[in-house]
Amino acid sequence: MSVKENLIRDKSYRFALRIIKLYQFIVREKKDFVLGKQVLRSGTAIGALVEEANQAESKPGFIHKLSIAN
Repeated sequence: MSVKENLIRDKSYRFALRIIKLYQFIVREKKDFVLGKQVLRSGTAIGALVEEANQAESKPGFIHKLSIAN
């Protein structure tokens, strides 16, 4: 049995990795810790919201939770 591909989860994961690299750049090169931390929180929250939507108990629940991520 193969794992079902989840395009939204994969893209949000790759996006989170890019956000982490951006955060590291902002902190290291620009020395802006406040902006860096906000970018990190908001950019990685998308993946968490997508994961929460995937765990929804119903289709309307999934749609609602995914709309929050949007």
